[in-house]
Amino acid sequence: MASGFFALLDDIAAIMDDVAVMSKVAAKKTAGILGDDLAVNAEKASGFISSRELPVLWAIAKGSFINKVIILPVAFLLSALYPLAIIIILVLGGLFLAYEGAEKIYEYFFPHKHTKTEITLQEFSEAEILAFEKDKIKSAIVTDFILSVEIVIIALGTVIKESLTSQIIVVSIIAIIATVGVYGIVALIVRMDELGYKLIGLSSNDNSFSKTVGNILVKALPKVIKSLSVIGTIALILVAGGIFVHNINFLHHILPQLPSILKEFCIGLIIGLLVLGIVNIFKKGIKKK
Repeated sequence: MASGFFALLDDIAAIMDDVAVMSKVAAKKTAGILGDDLAVNAEKASGFISSRELPVLWAIAKGSFINKVIILPVAFLLSALYPLAIIIILVLGGLFLAYEGAEKIYEYFFPHKHTKTEITLQEFSEAEILAFEKDKIKSAIVTDFILSVEIVIIALGTVIKESLTSQIIVVSIIAIIATVGVYGIVALIVRMDELGYKLIGLSSNDNSFSKTVGNILVKALPKVIKSLSVIGTIALILVAGGIFVHNINFLHHILPQLPSILKEFCIGLIIGLLVLGIVNIFKKGIKKK
């Protein structure tokens, strides 16, 4: 009886070890998406008055959690009934990621011409402010849904050959980390300037330690968000390239002499630019019609 109990504990420990290893691999695979998710949500959660930043971020985080509750069962059902669908969705997601990364790079070198509009200062009613918040929260949750699908599918793709139980545990862990980790870090980022202003207010001496640190935090916020965007763009292309290399046999064996990270980046960027070109031609065709 006792030996059977301890054997069961050993089996559970072995399963948890396997889950830990697979979760680590899945986390590495989804790191690029998480970086982009972090950059996007930091941008979406900023721009509100100080007292509304955290409530808005909390509303987006709840929406993100609901997104994953919807996505996970569908992904597991597909994995159980038609595993090939996961690979297909994974490659399609890679095309989207490559396109998104290439578009950001293209926009940096060839920015679109934006029409100038005059902005007049005016008093906004509480109802108008709340309506603006709802629109921005809704937009952020829709964006999060797309990123959540990509995170879940990429995580699932790393354990697609494992048992359904292992898939559910590993992907659920990644989904929780993605939600709690990303929005926790975003909360810290968007409150950087507020903490900076509080530190500045602690001392009237311009050369004080608190005022120096406070000024650094206030000035660092826009740079942090911008750097996250750059890192997220590079990560998008790398993740997309990794998806293509590991799931398309022809690309897996091409240019074996190149380091894997360089190979994945080049393939992701080339395919992203091709998709971008096709999309732009399609858009121009619609405009002409």
